Amino acid sequence: MRDMAATSTQGWAHLRQLARSLETQTETHLHTYSQFSTQSHIPAKPTEEERSTESKLQDLLERRETVIGQLNRLLDSEATLTSSALKQNNLALLRDKLADHRRDLARLRSALHEARDRANLLGSVRDEISAYRAANPEAAEADYMLDERAGVERSHDAADSVLSQAYAVQEGFALQRETLANINRRITHAASHVPGINTLIGRISAKKRRDGIIMGSFIAFCFLMFWFFS
Repeated sequence: MRDMAATSTQGWAHLRQLARSLETQTETHLHTYSQFSTQSHIPAKPTEEERSTESKLQDLLERRETVIGQLNRLLDSEATLTSSALKQNNLALLRDKLADHRRDLARLRSALHEARDRANLLGSVRDEISAYRAANPEAAEADYMLDERAGVERSHDAADSVLSQAYAVQEGFALQRETLANINRRITHAASHVPGINTLIGRISAKKRRDGIIMGSFIAFCFLMFWFFS
């Protein structure tokens, strides 16, 4: 019984390590596959690299399904032994991760098909427009003039928007200036009604003038001394 338990534990560890390795490979190939739909120029048909990556992903998902089935059977065979809840939890995590990767592959495949269809549609429209202009040079010139006119109108609209914003800012500054002036008038009016405030303000102003006179005299003295000894 002890030998069977040891053999079962070794088999479980090997299969779990294999499942985790396949998970890592799947994530790497999913990242590669996701980049096909974000290319600046998507080819009209799947490239060899794209088909190969998708095929590898399908193979990895199937191999993981097989390994998870083996783990499940191994866990069932341990029912009479001491099968731990930890193994059951690990098996559930492996199943959830597999389901997530299947959904990721389906989502990426759908996004890639939509991007390819959109690129093909735009390419067809451009080809039709080019062919029409080649067959109708006068119409092509008219379309060119219309495009230029639309560009000029967009420039005018942008300039009008900038001017509107500038006028709005100017009005805001004017409003703020008027508000500050009103506050200053209110403060002055309130100060005039406070007893002794005018006397205090006068003393402060006189002190400032006196300090200014002293500082000017000192600077003049220093200048004269510098001029006299130089």
